[in-house]
Amino acid sequence: MSTEEIRAIELLNRVSYGRVATSMRAMPFVAPARHVVADGGVLLRLHRGLGYHRACDGGVVAYGADNLTSGAESLWSVQVTGTAVIVEPTREQLAAFGPAPRSVDGRPFEPVYMRVEPRFVTVHTFDHATGEHAAHGPAGGGNASGERAADRAREAHSWERHLHHVA
Repeated sequence: MSTEEIRAIELLNRVSYGRVATSMRAMPFVAPARHVVADGGVLLRLHRGLGYHRACDGGVVAYGADNLTSGAESLWSVQVTGTAVIVEPTREQLAAFGPAPRSVDGRPFEPVYMRVEPRFVTVHTFDHATGEHAAHGPAGGGNASGERAADRAREAHSWERHLHHVA
């Protein structure tokens, strides 16, 4: 297992939900899913009632999870791309998923489980500087260099807020 795959597993284990993406009748879609990392793959739990599992089964999917809305200084995003197949999880895997939602869009939740066999794994990290120094540039602040640093810090903060709302 590569360093990137080990890091991805570590990060995926920090969050419970992500998004699975594929296409249905040539139209792309993204659906929320609960995930568990097991036996070198990613197991997903989706709501059968939405029908997304039919488009994913036997096809190539991308599964992404992140902490982009966490407010943490170090943000990350993981994407696993591979083939998905419908599976029956073991008792241990079912226990790892934890309790299922009672309903989705007002309808009783019916779980369907898929396994994604990773072909490609990507990890992106976003580290943001914080504190007085980052917001106002170097000491003595009135020089052009300090003003540019402050402008960059304001742009980064604005981008971070935008990213927070988009995700």
